[in-house]
Amino acid sequence: MASNMDREMILADFQACTGIENIDEAITLLEQNNWDLVAAINGVIPQENGILQSDFGGETMPGPPFDPASHPAPAPTPSSSAFRPVMPSRQIVERQPRMLDFRVEYRDRNVDVVLEDSCTVGEIKQILENELQIPVPKMLLKGWKTGDVEDSTVLKSLHLPKNNSLYVLTPDLPPPSSSTHAGALQESLNQNFMLIITHREVQREYNLNFSGSSTIQEVKRNVYDLTSIPVRHQLWEGWPASATDDSMCLAESGLSYPCHRLTVGRRTSPVQTREQSEEQSTDVHMVSDSDGDDFEDASEFGVDDGEVFGMASSALRKSPMMPENAENEGDALLQFTAEFSSRYGDCHPVFFIGSLEAAFQEAFYVKARDRKLLAIYLHHDESVLTNVFCSQMLCAESIVSYLSQNFITWAWDLTKDANRARFLTMCNRHFGSVIAQTIRTQKTDQFPLFLIIMGKRSSNEVLNVIQGNTTVDELMMRLMAAMEIFSAQQQEDIKDEDEREARENVKREQDEAYRLSLEADRAKREAHEREMAEQFRLEQIRKEQEEEREAIRLSLEQALPPEPKEENAEPVSKLRIRTPSGEFLERRFLASSKLQIVFDFVASKGFPWDEFKLLSTFPRRDVTQLDPNKSLLEVKLFPQETLFLEAKE
Repeated sequence: MASNMDREMILADFQACTGIENIDEAITLLEQNNWDLVAAINGVIPQENGILQSDFGGETMPGPPFDPASHPAPAPTPSSSAFRPVMPSRQIVERQPRMLDFRVEYRDRNVDVVLEDSCTVGEIKQILENELQIPVPKMLLKGWKTGDVEDSTVLKSLHLPKNNSLYVLTPDLPPPSSSTHAGALQESLNQNFMLIITHREVQREYNLNFSGSSTIQEVKRNVYDLTSIPVRHQLWEGWPASATDDSMCLAESGLSYPCHRLTVGRRTSPVQTREQSEEQSTDVHMVSDSDGDDFEDASEFGVDDGEVFGMASSALRKSPMMPENAENEGDALLQFTAEFSSRYGDCHPVFFIGSLEAAFQEAFYVKARDRKLLAIYLHHDESVLTNVFCSQMLCAESIVSYLSQNFITWAWDLTKDANRARFLTMCNRHFGSVIAQTIRTQKTDQFPLFLIIMGKRSSNEVLNVIQGNTTVDELMMRLMAAMEIFSAQQQEDIKDEDEREARENVKREQDEAYRLSLEADRAKREAHEREMAEQFRLEQIRKEQEEEREAIRLSLEQALPPEPKEENAEPVSKLRIRTPSGEFLERRFLASSKLQIVFDFVASKGFPWDEFKLLSTFPRRDVTQLDPNKSLLEVKLFPQETLFLEAKE
């Protein structure tokens, strides 16, 4: 049995070979031949074109019409490793170029492009450049089932179906904005308003989201769906004074953004009291194609309520699970959850509120240990199985508990055609055309569906499609089977993630060690530089001090009076001074010379008197403490004396 991906390739090859563009017809022919591509082509081409074929390597030639009953299609030989389709002779049939339809989404616009399959992806972009006014280099064309493709890729090589859905991303372009009043109004139209509406009679509160472009009339119709109060019988409190016309959009009505509180009740009248009792007893309400008041106004035209209900029995239904053409998927899911709870009770799966992409992020794009399976519940109000499936299986405590622990559950309502088309577009984008085709071909009574999705490294795989005709035990078994497959894959992912984190930790540790080593080296280098700078500074100071002392010494030496001779008319004192190193300094001085001259002599020899003191032996005294202006004779350093120098403390 061919897998989903193989069937998709077989379908594309079959359409390319036979020229059959109707997907349903092509699938029917393939299923009749058990998805045997060779047998399906042999069953189509000979009957349509009158071609005879001998084998895979022979030439095709014209002949009489081929009878499948008398000439069964030859089976493929075991030795053939690839399929080689036998095409009609060009002399007999000239194959017309295959046309492909593309619907391209960009923000709030849709562009339809029709091209031959011999064109390239770049030609699509050139058409979109003219339509969307977006330069080709700024444009990313997404949605290809094979992943990103080059502009030079020929469409025929992608094996595309006839109808395709793509979307454009422009990450390098800012979103449109304007500072003008029209731009501000447009921005308000794109905003969502949260209306907190209190139903006065039952004291129930509804939180409803509406876009700024919605009208007051649309709000009242939605409230009619929720409260069964016809629009003409609704009594409102809380609308701004500027909201005078029901056709006014919310952005212009003066509502408080982002939330505004309103209160609604029913106008009391005998007729309306009877209508309310009729509606509550049947638990249904009317749906109108125009303003929602056609059936309520029937009594005004002489038609009683029983006749109205008899004529419009086909229009009776419950409140919709999801609004049609909802701009925000999160808002649609909020209403879906509220309506589901009101129908089937509060014991139900916790539906993820947000877009399908956000559900992917929550389920798949987290750490491997935190990943979960994604369960997509597809609801359909027209199916006879829906109420039983929801009330007895989906709301069973065992199912609810198992889904809450192991799944992220996302839901969508396919009852409305617009919502169905929107989901098929999302499905085609995320899961491929095969799954989208599978859902598209499901009959109404086969709903609801339960899709089990597992995220992989590069794609999302649909593990199971569960139809509504099942039991609680079977549903639980299929959920558990999907969980087993997911657990095996999760263990591999956890192992890979742990190994990757270990490698990253080792690299971080190495980088940190290297950084610390660099910082230590830099600190050592800076410390050495500081030390060298300090040494240089001290050396400079020392040199300056030595130069200063030398200059002082030279000046003192030059200022000394000449040494008197031994034989002099005046009395001469001979002094012998011992230095700390043991050397002796000897000199003669006039007895009348002042003691300061002796100090200057000692300083001129490198022993300044502020650093050294001059001592005499007998009696021991500190000569430097004497008056330097006294003569040597007065201080009794005559006729000779031995002194010694000692450093001051």
